[in-house]
Amino acid sequence: MNEECLICEAPLEYLDADEAMECELCHKKQNSKTRCVNGHFVCDECHTSGMDGIISMCLNSRSEDPVEIMEEMMSMPSCHMHGLEHHTMVSSALLTAYRNVGGDIDLKAALYEMQKRGKQVPGGACGFWGACGAGVSTGMYVSVALKATPLAGDAWGLSNQMTARAHDC
Repeated sequence: MNEECLICEAPLEYLDADEAMECELCHKKQNSKTRCVNGHFVCDECHTSGMDGIISMCLNSRSEDPVEIMEEMMSMPSCHMHGLEHHTMVSSALLTAYRNVGGDIDLKAALYEMQKRGKQVPGGACGFWGACGAGVSTGMYVSVALKATPLAGDAWGLSNQMTARAHDC
């Protein structure tokens, strides 16, 4: 698992307020609270450019163990210690294991939906929101597996319970 700055491997720093920054890779400008101590900034889109590899890996996996699937994901070069990919990885591993033990799910469609949802959880949510994106990802897994909606009653409740339990660890 790659850690810290994608440009120079220096530690990241988190600012108190958003600042206008330019992505070192695509030169897009956006506000952020995160950069490395040397001033490098990589936008969310560039930071998650390797997430399609997660989908490919999951579609080819036959493992029934979500921890084993996660470990394989974490060994991928596109997996970063402080990255948005964690907002998708946990749910993707759970969905893959669920399918591999006989769960009735269109895995490809579910993984693309998970990636779409996971990208909506901003980087730093764990510290700035008090809700870890990987923990939220467990609730998204239940939501996708059970086809929950905000009006789904039991499925809605189960997805929220899953998120709460993941954050209780």
